[in-house]
Amino acid sequence: MFYPKRQLAVTWIAAILAGCVLHFLYEWQPNAVTALFSPVNESLWEHVKLVFWPFLGAALYLNRGRPGGTRPWLLMLPLLSALTLLLGWVYHVTLGGEAMWVDITLFVLVMTLGFWLATRFSGPFRGVRWALPVLAALALALLIGWFTLYPPEGLLFRDLSAVGSWLPLPC
Repeated sequence: MFYPKRQLAVTWIAAILAGCVLHFLYEWQPNAVTALFSPVNESLWEHVKLVFWPFLGAALYLNRGRPGGTRPWLLMLPLLSALTLLLGWVYHVTLGGEAMWVDITLFVLVMTLGFWLATRFSGPFRGVRWALPVLAALALALLIGWFTLYPPEGLLFRDLSAVGSWLPLPC
């Protein structure tokens, strides 16, 4: 698919800014609706929302009127979410990092990679295997909702803003 460079750049910036706003939305307006779109705490899992929702919005915006155009973007959503978790784990858990500028840099890099990779795929996208990105994105959206309402125990879901919260759970 071809995307005008200006439209792509403006949408990329808007998606990054949307992710920044979403980071604080629940803090400003704490309710069940904002909790589904905005992190309710500083856990690694909750920060997947900062990538998922703005990237999905950008995909829908850029591909309006383009049947099948969202599929490469939807294919990227689970991959970007996994990359967000992996980079967050390495930085916060393995390295013990706490610098906000690193978090922001990682977020911008993940979003940039997503925009770049999604534009590298080309059609035609037909057949059952191209229904998989839609199903994967839907499954991820459902997991985001479920784990927001019912977060399981574990480091991935623990609020890392608490001192020492990255340490293993006591037995």
